[in-house]
Amino acid sequence: MQTEVSASDSEDQGLVQIKRALISVSDKEGIVGLARFLHERGVLIISTGGTANAIRANGIDVEEVSMVTGFPEMLDGRLKTLHPNIHGGLLARRDISSHMKDIGKAGIKPIDLVVVNLYPFEETIAKPGCTLADAIENIDIGGPTMLRSAAKNYASVTVVCDPSDYIGLMEQMEEHDNQTTLDHRFQLAVKVFDGTSDYDAAIRHYLASAHEAAMS
Repeated sequence: MQTEVSASDSEDQGLVQIKRALISVSDKEGIVGLARFLHERGVLIISTGGTANAIRANGIDVEEVSMVTGFPEMLDGRLKTLHPNIHGGLLARRDISSHMKDIGKAGIKPIDLVVVNLYPFEETIAKPGCTLADAIENIDIGGPTMLRSAAKNYASVTVVCDPSDYIGLMEQMEEHDNQTTLDHRFQLAVKVFDGTSDYDAAIRHYLASAHEAAMS
């Protein structure tokens, strides 16, 4: 017997509108094109450091993350996105009224899209002459934290960690009027946890090897 599926059953495929995006990437391949696409579709772009400079240099409006947090980037860029105004906007569940009330009281606005890729740790340690200090400086902290926050809340937030997924994101937004489907967000979230797991494993392996070499 065929099961009928009503419009309310699909709930528009779990579509979520993208109005505010946070972009912070080490690999800037394709990022200007994506930023231009988002800007032309009326999405507010928040960004950091070199990413913001690259986007702005191409005539695209961007809001510095310091304007969102109320704090300047500091510690040579080590501290910029670890703030409630960022993570409250990522972690608040849109379907829980108390969450939305909490961020509303705090003046925190939801962030609907996160585009982040991480400091090139493995590329750094592969370079001849790489020191332990060089490796440590290329351990990303804020990036994985934003990715994990967004991926945990994939029901409400779209998260992209791989430039190869930019085209798929743009196709989703074109097809669904600036929205993404729940299935698409779920697949991207799984990719985030795969990537951060591999990233942490590479760091652990490197540091363990460095410690073993120092003790020998």
